[in-house]
Amino acid sequence: MLKDDWFTVRQIDENTYAISELGHWEKVHSFLLLGETKAALIDTGLGIDCMKRITDQLTALPIDVITTHVHSDHIGSHGEYTRIFVHKDEESWLVNGIVGLSLEQIRANTVRDITIPIPKTFNPDTYKPYTGKPTGLLKDGDVVDLGNRKLIIYHTPGHSPGHICIYDELKSYLFTGDLLYDETPIYAFYPTTNPVDLVNSLEKITTIPNVNMIYGSHNTLGIKPDILEEVKKAVIYLRENDLLKFGTGIHPFKGFSVQF
Repeated sequence: MLKDDWFTVRQIDENTYAISELGHWEKVHSFLLLGETKAALIDTGLGIDCMKRITDQLTALPIDVITTHVHSDHIGSHGEYTRIFVHKDEESWLVNGIVGLSLEQIRANTVRDITIPIPKTFNPDTYKPYTGKPTGLLKDGDVVDLGNRKLIIYHTPGHSPGHICIYDELKSYLFTGDLLYDETPIYAFYPTTNPVDLVNSLEKITTIPNVNMIYGSHNTLGIKPDILEEVKKAVIYLRENDLLKFGTGIHPFKGFSVQF
């Protein structure tokens, strides 16, 4: 498998790769999905190093970047690609900048707790999250066709207004972005988040049929779909106990936790 000083590349199957930044505290994963006519890159990481250097080694297909949401750790290498897609509710964030976090906060989050050498090409003092006009806008129910491989878009707001999950019909993978992952809390505690929407979105993904594996954007690579049964229980618990509001804290469940 491809070796790199910054990125860890792991092959999920013959046409699917995880491109991870495991030396950073956020342990961010981006995903490259190859089809017959084009490829999809789900997010582009932190922007500390050049992701196109990696994708160029993995495929010669044209690449559509599908943005799960416009936070700085998911759009870092967007500027290296020509075709970028985002949910319509976050078009303005991509064009004008991320709402709710100062550049100083973003820079501090980007450079803290890094356990491997930072590329010499990266300057934390001048780092700015990508801004630019997307190629196209996504909405709930859209299908991205890679030729022999169709990706279904689910609008799943809460962590951010235009957050999406992507279901790969061919492989039955569900890419959940920052809606569902393990180890560290899923969060909706910033003013730009919405606890009610987040729980509604968690409930929504439990209704997607035939999920074989879940790939969140942080921490463990690949979570078994049994976790969706725990998500169903969590949704009921959070609603019944009137916890869907800012300031109620961290709520642990089997396999994941949520913070409001």
